[in-house]
Amino acid sequence: MPLYEHVFLTRQDASAQQVEELTAQFKGVVEQLGGKVTKVEQWGVKSLSYRLRKNRKAHFTLLNLDTPPAAINEIERQERLNEEVLRYITVRVEELEEGPSAMMRKVDRDRERDERGGGGGFRDRGDRGGGGGFRDRGDRGDRGDRGDRGPRPPRDDASDDQATEA
Repeated sequence: MPLYEHVFLTRQDASAQQVEELTAQFKGVVEQLGGKVTKVEQWGVKSLSYRLRKNRKAHFTLLNLDTPPAAINEIERQERLNEEVLRYITVRVEELEEGPSAMMRKVDRDRERDERGGGGGFRDRGDRGGGGGFRDRGDRGDRGDRGDRGPRPPRDDASDDQATEA
């Protein structure tokens, strides 16, 4: 049977329990039509690049499927009818990824970085070190002294009239 990765987004105000119920419903459809779900990952609530039906965030869920195309058609039909589902995408793949997906590895990597206490962030003003960053106003770097330029020459009234007429 063909292998698929299927990701669907549900509304941000849906509870985690509602998302799990939807996932169970889609798993049931796959199993009814002779396929199997090899992996389910809840990626959590993430920000969207742009608003979808007045939602700025959505619950992301990944399903790895080993199923006939008829099951994919039925899942997508039910997702179109369900108002909780904002978007979905199904991609046919040659083989299913073993272990956690790239999104889950990223979450784990971020969690490890937070536990270590490192990982960038904003530094204190006094913790600038030797290079880069913002400088104090008095420090002009390699620009040199501008010197005293003196007062500006008076503007020509004729040039002002030409500018307003154009």
